[in-house]
Amino acid sequence: MNAEFKNNKAYRLLNIYERLNAGENVVKRHLADEFGVSEKTIQRDLDEIRTYFYDNNQYETDAMIRYNRATNSYSLIRPERNCLTNTEILATCKILLESRALCKDELFKIIDKILLQASDTDRPLIKNLILSEYNGFVELKHKKKLLDPIWTLSECIEDCTVISFYYVRQDGKTTKKTVKPVAIMFSEFYFYLIAFTADDSKDYPIVFRIDRITDIKKENKKFFIPYRDRFSDSEFRKRIQFMYSGELKKVTFEYSGVLEAILDRLPTAKILERRGDTYLMTAESYGNGIYMWLRAQGDKAKIL
Repeated sequence: MNAEFKNNKAYRLLNIYERLNAGENVVKRHLADEFGVSEKTIQRDLDEIRTYFYDNNQYETDAMIRYNRATNSYSLIRPERNCLTNTEILATCKILLESRALCKDELFKIIDKILLQASDTDRPLIKNLILSEYNGFVELKHKKKLLDPIWTLSECIEDCTVISFYYVRQDGKTTKKTVKPVAIMFSEFYFYLIAFTADDSKDYPIVFRIDRITDIKKENKKFFIPYRDRFSDSEFRKRIQFMYSGELKKVTFEYSGVLEAILDRLPTAKILERRGDTYLMTAESYGNGIYMWLRAQGDKAKIL
């Protein structure tokens, strides 16, 4: 960097601003030595940056530059709602890594951007805490980039646009689908498109894995769903197991396992009666996924 430019006031102000914005604690004496100016000059710089936040930053009106006597440094303090804390950054990175939702290229770019929200001082610690999972990350077998198709599908959902695409089934056969897209969900490694058939041949939502969708095309046709019939992501999620399509069913069963586990797994489950250590329960679910899960519980679950 040209020394003359580095000593320029505008450069100095921007440099200090970027450091504060990144969460770094700055010391007047160190900045004065670095830029070859007096500590009084640095103090005026900090005052000008403080004034900028107060007068001009409409999105961070509560942001302030605070002096810490213990460390003899200045830092930028924002309201918690405007930035992630270290614990939130760590938890978010771990969730993303454990989900294995995206290919390595897309996932690592997102994590690297999230880590930038941590200060220069704290970032190495957070990186170290996720280092093992980061280095040992294993992509799903399809290794496909999903962010762009997720965005394209989301636009079609928002615009109520009928779409067509080619879909590769589990048996490898490719078929063309024309549907009314209503939601995108994530469950156990995969993103799913939830849609209704364009010809209304089925009155229940169909589930498609997005990594198996290719050649998405927007049809020149809109669809309308009355407000009372609008698809509810949250209500659908309560009634879908393993993302299997099918009609809505009500299942009655006995369960003798850990009650908390089944109530978390089946949000629509209700206890009808308790018989010692066994619960008589009922739950609603789309498709046959609920039967698969209950049978997998062995002698702890009995479908009636």
